[in-house]
Amino acid sequence: MLHITKEFPGIKANDDITLQLRRGEIHALLGENGAGKSTLMSVLFGLYQPEKGVIKKDGKEVRIKDPNDANRLGIGMVHQHFKLVECFTVLDNIILGVEETRFGFLRKDEARKKVMALSEKYGLRVDPDALVENISVGMQQRVEILKMLYRDNDILIFDEPTAVLTPQEIDELMEIMRGFKAEGKSILFITHKLNEIMAVSDRCTVLRKGRCMGTVDIASTTKEELSRMMVGRDVSFAVEKKPARPGEPILEVENLVVPSKVHKNNAVKGVSFQAHAGEILCIAGIEGNGQSELVYGITGLEKVTSGHIRLCGQDITDAPIRERSKAGMSHIPEDRHKHGLVLDYTLGENMVLQRYWQPQFQNHGFIRKAEVEQYADKLIRQYDVRSGQGTATIARSMSGGNQQKAIIAREIDKEPQLLVAVQPTRGLDVGAIEYIHKQLVAERDAGRAVLLISLELDEVMNLSDRILVMYEGEIVGEFDPAKTTVQELGLYMAGGKKQGEAKA
Repeated sequence: MLHITKEFPGIKANDDITLQLRRGEIHALLGENGAGKSTLMSVLFGLYQPEKGVIKKDGKEVRIKDPNDANRLGIGMVHQHFKLVECFTVLDNIILGVEETRFGFLRKDEARKKVMALSEKYGLRVDPDALVENISVGMQQRVEILKMLYRDNDILIFDEPTAVLTPQEIDELMEIMRGFKAEGKSILFITHKLNEIMAVSDRCTVLRKGRCMGTVDIASTTKEELSRMMVGRDVSFAVEKKPARPGEPILEVENLVVPSKVHKNNAVKGVSFQAHAGEILCIAGIEGNGQSELVYGITGLEKVTSGHIRLCGQDITDAPIRERSKAGMSHIPEDRHKHGLVLDYTLGENMVLQRYWQPQFQNHGFIRKAEVEQYADKLIRQYDVRSGQGTATIARSMSGGNQQKAIIAREIDKEPQLLVAVQPTRGLDVGAIEYIHKQLVAERDAGRAVLLISLELDEVMNLSDRILVMYEGEIVGEFDPAKTTVQELGLYMAGGKKQGEAKA
């Protein structure tokens, strides 16, 4: 890709970027949220047309007008937010667009054989007949990878592929990528995670604010050097915090049972714990062990079967979501598109979703637009939310990381008694992660309770004051991060160990 320039209203997403990919290499693309990484890959995949620049494949100039052109050239892409049809089966999603027919009838037998052979060869175990809406995010990603392989693509673009995976799934994905490389396929790998780049990439190109800062060989660089190129300053990888001084219980959960949407068993089985003022309590576990449903129960997204939830002494077990919010609960959700934002609203409107009914923002039922704009502007500046048109930007058009920052700004600014933060730094760059971690510690130090649900073990160990491990819907252990190891937590997370009677 030579001298690529791509502009959107109010923003130059790619400014004269040159990127060269060799056959049989894993080439990382690193940059802050909104640095232009996904835009550049969308140009290569034919989703956007650049204003300037050319793309060459095997030395010949090519025009990529849409993703079908990209596929014909052997270019495939796994998007950050998956492009799957939820009510279709895994098999139907994989063959969608390249179906084989005979006399107008679909021929799925051949396709099924090819999909099963590919899934066997690359260790991508999938159930071809499962509906996409019923499978885990990690499994959906395997479906996306199989879509590329089914089309015999030899240039594979992975956009933030590990943002939604557990540590074990990340290791598996790295192995799969090494296998592709050994076969001579070329991989473009977009990520914020410096450890992954160091572990699997051959070279890395760094973008900052839409410009290319250079390409380096991984063998001759360090994590610190890469982060400096990326954010233009030194970044601290350690979380600085004073010892916690826990106070009164803010959240009390008693024998909570929450049903599962996927199977007939309960996802949360009689869980009890307390989160105190002035502490960060972390619930750790491998995805799919009931953490999501526990959060749905606490925040009101899902009806609980039995048990009690108290917030600041008030019983909120059956309270509607707005009542929980008024009682002092904030929620940074796991799925920012489904539960965090109204994607077709402006950034300003999204910033007041939790409080537009307050007198500050409405007058006799009419929204006071100037007030909303002023308030949203303050948060945008404070949290460095980057958008082309400020408060008027449509949320859907922003980068994933900036969408996340907008949600965090809105939820923390409510000054809640309890902040439920689910994967708060998913898809954020090191500079933004450092900032969010500081915000969470500041919330704790202001005497609030922070309930953190994270799959990132580094984050769990660095941020939390107390750790509860969930396995198959139950709490199987309680730990002090200063006195435990990642390996020990991993054993409990995988169900290999269980504390006698885990007190919580």
